[in-house]
Amino acid sequence: MWRLIRPFLFGLLMTGLTACAVNPVTGQRELSIISADQEISLGMQNYGPAQQMQGGLYTVDPQVNSYVREVGERLSTVADRPLPYEFVVLNNSVPNAWTMPGGKIAVNRGLLTTLNNEAELAAVLGHEITHAAAGHSAQQMQRAMLLQAGVMAVAVAAGSANERYAPLAVGSAALAASALNQRYSREAELEADHYGMGYMARTGYDPYAAVTLQETFVRLSEGHNANWLEGLFASHPPSTQRVEQNRLLAQQLGVHGELDAGRFKTRMATLLRDKPAYDAYDAAVKALGEKDFKKAQGSIEQAIQTEPREPLFQGFRGLLALQQSRPSEALTDYQHALSMDAGYYQYYVGAGLAAKALNHNDQAAQYLEKSITLLPTATAHNALGELALARGDRERAVAHLRVAAQSDSAVGKQARETLLRMGVPVNAPPKG
Repeated sequence: MWRLIRPFLFGLLMTGLTACAVNPVTGQRELSIISADQEISLGMQNYGPAQQMQGGLYTVDPQVNSYVREVGERLSTVADRPLPYEFVVLNNSVPNAWTMPGGKIAVNRGLLTTLNNEAELAAVLGHEITHAAAGHSAQQMQRAMLLQAGVMAVAVAAGSANERYAPLAVGSAALAASALNQRYSREAELEADHYGMGYMARTGYDPYAAVTLQETFVRLSEGHNANWLEGLFASHPPSTQRVEQNRLLAQQLGVHGELDAGRFKTRMATLLRDKPAYDAYDAAVKALGEKDFKKAQGSIEQAIQTEPREPLFQGFRGLLALQQSRPSEALTDYQHALSMDAGYYQYYVGAGLAAKALNHNDQAAQYLEKSITLLPTATAHNALGELALARGDRERAVAHLRVAAQSDSAVGKQARETLLRMGVPVNAPPKG
């Protein structure tokens, strides 16, 4: 973490706090303490870990990802700032969308299933593109980096509805999570709505869809929908002011463009059809949180029966087996999940823990080592530390346990206790 933050802080000292630049979206001069190259680099470095923490990529129907990318690229061609824009769909039930610096954008499947047409999707993506183009996401990252540098906190919960049961992310991944958890200002949200609607109009979409979208968000926020409150509303708070300002701008733009409800439903057909399966999965997650294993098992079996191609469901069944001391079943389920999606860290962590419980230590180490290349977690580092101790590799054990010990979790506490029993200080001086 320190190696990541230190160049940024050095850059602040070199540029000074009085550096100003013209915002390419608003045309206004404003404080700028991060260069365009730094901004793009930060986005590229943190995009992958952020995706992992938020459920990984949605893989069942590649057409959904292609469709979102097509709409996003159509809008990005008229953005006021050229950036290496990217668009992905995450396998997460929480209705949310977010932006990393440099135009790295993600939309959760849980948000896609609430939309009515392509124009509303364009409203979401135009809003996020503006956050990137205007530097709002970079400002979030700056605040996160300064906070991390100030307190050197490097453990953060990988908290989403998809993975409340997940371990804590540690190391540099904490920066990505910290930035995602920050709330945009009211001014930034209004600005993103305003210019995003302009992008919609310039690409032929009906900007009035941004009004109907915000009306839906306000209605859901007033209903205190917990899934929404922990998702989009946490970083993109809706308000009647946004609805009225969007309505006024739509009238001023005077464009009656495309809504494309038919095309939206056709391209999203698989995701919309599978919604009951994901509802059953969410019920299984909730039941597990309440320690109702029987209900969780019934719900996840229902989800698998409805959509057997979803690796998330297989992985969750593995988690259930692991938590009920059935490691052989768990390993089979996790391996099945990996055969469908070899790019999600959580399946490697689960397979590693199951293999470790079966005393397949070499296999366990391989799975766990792979997991930390995707997302470093306290759980994986602690297990790797224990495996290293078992084979007499004290130096490697200490290295892994010290990383795990950074986490303020039960696993982090376990790692700290192991280090104390070894007579090893928990914290070591930063390297480099």
